[in-house]
Amino acid sequence: MKNKILKIVGVFVLLVLAVLIATPFFLKGKIIDLIKINVNKNVNATFDFSDADLSLLKSFPNAEVRLDDIVLLNKAPFEGDTLFAAKQLSLVIGIPELFKGAGEPIGVKDITLDEALVAIQVDTEGNANYDIALETTQPEVNDGQAQTQDGFVFNLASYAINNSKFTYYDKGAKIYFELLEMSHSGTGDLSLAQSKLDTHTKALVSLEMDSTNYLNKNKIALDALLGIDLTTNTYSFLENKALVNQLPLVFDGFIKLNEENQEIAINFKTASSDFKNFLGVIPEAYSKDIQEVTTTGAFTLSGAFKGIVDETHIPKFNIAIKSDNASFKYPALPKTVRNIFMDIAITNTTGLVEDTAVSIKNTSFQIDDDTFSLTSQIEQLMGNTKVSAQAAGKMNLANLEKAYPIPAGMHLKGMLDADISTAFDLAMIENKQYERTRTEGKMRLNNFVYESEDMANPVLLDAVSVTFNPRTVSLNEFKGKTGTTDFKINGTINNFLGYLFNDEKVLGDFNLNSDTFNLNDFMVADTPAKSNDSKGANKTEVSTPESNVSTQKIKIPAFLEVVFNASATKVVYDNITLKNVKGTLKIADETATLSNMTSSVFDGVLAFNGKVSTKDAAPTFSMNLGMKEMQIAETFKSVSLFKALAPIAQVLQGLFNSEMSLSGNLKDDFTPNLLSLSGDVLANLMTKEIKPENAPVLSALGDKLNFIDLKQLDLKELKTKLSFKDGLVSVKPFKINYKDIAINISGTHNFDQKLDYKAAMEVPAKYLGADVNNFIAKLNDPAMQNISIPVTANIGGLFSNPQVTTDLSSSVQRLTSDLVRIQKNKLLNKTKGQARDFLSDYLGDKSEKDSSNNNDSPKKKNAKNILGAILSESDGRDTVLLKRDSTLAPKSSKVEDTAKEILGGIFGKKKKE
Repeated sequence: MKNKILKIVGVFVLLVLAVLIATPFFLKGKIIDLIKINVNKNVNATFDFSDADLSLLKSFPNAEVRLDDIVLLNKAPFEGDTLFAAKQLSLVIGIPELFKGAGEPIGVKDITLDEALVAIQVDTEGNANYDIALETTQPEVNDGQAQTQDGFVFNLASYAINNSKFTYYDKGAKIYFELLEMSHSGTGDLSLAQSKLDTHTKALVSLEMDSTNYLNKNKIALDALLGIDLTTNTYSFLENKALVNQLPLVFDGFIKLNEENQEIAINFKTASSDFKNFLGVIPEAYSKDIQEVTTTGAFTLSGAFKGIVDETHIPKFNIAIKSDNASFKYPALPKTVRNIFMDIAITNTTGLVEDTAVSIKNTSFQIDDDTFSLTSQIEQLMGNTKVSAQAAGKMNLANLEKAYPIPAGMHLKGMLDADISTAFDLAMIENKQYERTRTEGKMRLNNFVYESEDMANPVLLDAVSVTFNPRTVSLNEFKGKTGTTDFKINGTINNFLGYLFNDEKVLGDFNLNSDTFNLNDFMVADTPAKSNDSKGANKTEVSTPESNVSTQKIKIPAFLEVVFNASATKVVYDNITLKNVKGTLKIADETATLSNMTSSVFDGVLAFNGKVSTKDAAPTFSMNLGMKEMQIAETFKSVSLFKALAPIAQVLQGLFNSEMSLSGNLKDDFTPNLLSLSGDVLANLMTKEIKPENAPVLSALGDKLNFIDLKQLDLKELKTKLSFKDGLVSVKPFKINYKDIAINISGTHNFDQKLDYKAAMEVPAKYLGADVNNFIAKLNDPAMQNISIPVTANIGGLFSNPQVTTDLSSSVQRLTSDLVRIQKNKLLNKTKGQARDFLSDYLGDKSEKDSSNNNDSPKKKNAKNILGAILSESDGRDTVLLKRDSTLAPKSSKVEDTAKEILGGIFGKKKKE
């Protein structure tokens, strides 16, 4: 009986397990359809996820639904923007809820959201991308449960949001708010009409308003016990502690949600009056270990928000920041910051946003005997802002790092003396009535030293003197040096207030003088740069990386419209030294324009005009250069562009004149992208010396044309013209001379020094060796002394590994054949002449004539036939070219043998007679 019971129990357990395992396969489709259909039919957006899973075992006796890679995309007017995304969403529900019928809501007990993104936007027209709910005609039900009509009921006992990001971007109000690395959790029974919710929040908060950064990834932590009354929609702060950076705050109050507005009543204050609270406001990276800091005096931060929030009102508020005769000293630093006074109030007494005011009645501090103070009154902060402020004091800047832990790698020295006051309202600025403003005062800085890891060398400013006027800022003196560079600058900055408040351009005229201006002093090694996520939503982002690694690009500021009249005794860039540089630099419209620039370089004179623009994604430039009597080898060896244009010029010794025009793109470090260049060059070279051993291509050419001594090439007044585009250099035909040989050169190469050139010449036979010249001598013909042959050398391969081929061998063979033919013809012609002379003498006046028909006599006719046979055989001379040993003399031909037999017979007969 006992075994029977055990078997029944075992079978029952197996059945239960089978059901738990099999059920998700049957219900998974129902859950997926329920979620997708219900969400999409209730929102004006597109909701989707990559996968869904249902498990009855992980959270037994509850079920767990998991959705992966969730995304909610906006429709117009934010088409394609991501409103919400998450890597994973988990819902815990009771197992019986899964078997409810169609139309019955499913209760949710727990929600967990991992790596979520919520990106809220409000455009300049006031449209909000979160306004996606579709209108419904079904009545709302409020029974203490948050629900949808036929989807889910959220009877939450707990929820969690892990490692997520929240952004709010109001383009019209120019407000950007961001929470990074946000983790938030809450526990409580939200199914009740009245409950308590225990919440814990950590995040990094950033806030930017109207291009002013108020918070930048400041740490916040909030532990809040909330009282929730769903019957009145009231949320009360019961026991609450917050930590902003390292500033502890306590607060209480409530927020009540009404149909037309929200009621707010919140009070907050620092947990104590210790002055360490002030250091806690400063970001942790700058305040360092404040627990070890010795402080005296008090610091308090307190405030209250109370009132109604609707379309026209904000809560009235009063925030007070006070400190009285306080001090602080870091244990590792020798100086104390003392006599710290602060009396700052930020208030709004009407509930109208434009009536916000900031009053700085007194803010001052002292290090040793140096005191700095600031007073200011700002009214109607969000309306026609009225500003009145004064800053004054003297400060030994070296004492700052002796009293306060400034960032590592940064060092300051120098004496600052300032007394500046200003008074204006926003209407004056907006109407460009700068003459009505009152900004005046002076600032002087002596023996200033600034060191930073972002600078290649410390910046040393011997003297800086600035005078402030309503419309202008006069830079009376700006003298200093960095590295080997020295500079003196003076001039005027116009429209400074227009730049600060109206986004107008800074106008200025300056004079820049320098004995040595070394551009290498301003070059720093490439370092990874953080690139924050852009404001607002992005199209497909799901995870929330803080940054990625990229290289900063140099940009010419769009707000600058200034002119520099520059003069420098020496300007150094890379390995090039320019002397006596003068000219004008104008910066406007993200373009730097150089005009009337002159300089001495490579023992010659350089004049140039041009411009550089960073308006497009890839910086561009165009330049016209005039070069006169510059050293050829030094120029083409030192300047990478010239080296790419004419690599062979490095072996030439002498001077050259040139005119060059070029344009193209620049790389991020402002060096030319050679493959994008196009332009023209006209060069006139004045050289008498060449070093072929420094150029493999010349050595290879000399090996193929061994009759030419490359060092004796005549390069005087050599002129050449070339053009280049898309990395290909085309050289127009030009001529150089070697003794009495004219060499015509043309072809192309590209910037990776791949060659395709041709050198054509007429080579006199006297350069072709003893055999050819001996044969010519045997011809004993003065006309043959000037005979020449065409020779072509084709140059390919690379400049460092050239491939040279010539047709010299075939040309010499053709010449030899021609000389053999000429020699044979001369011998035949000689034979014909001798025969003709003999026959003429032989026949002469002794010839007999037929008296009856006046025809030649048989004897004379026979002689003519013999001569005709010789001449006929000569005219049909053999085309086969034969050589006789080393003298190239032709062997006897059939014609010659025949002639000898005939003439021999004739001569023999005559002798016998």
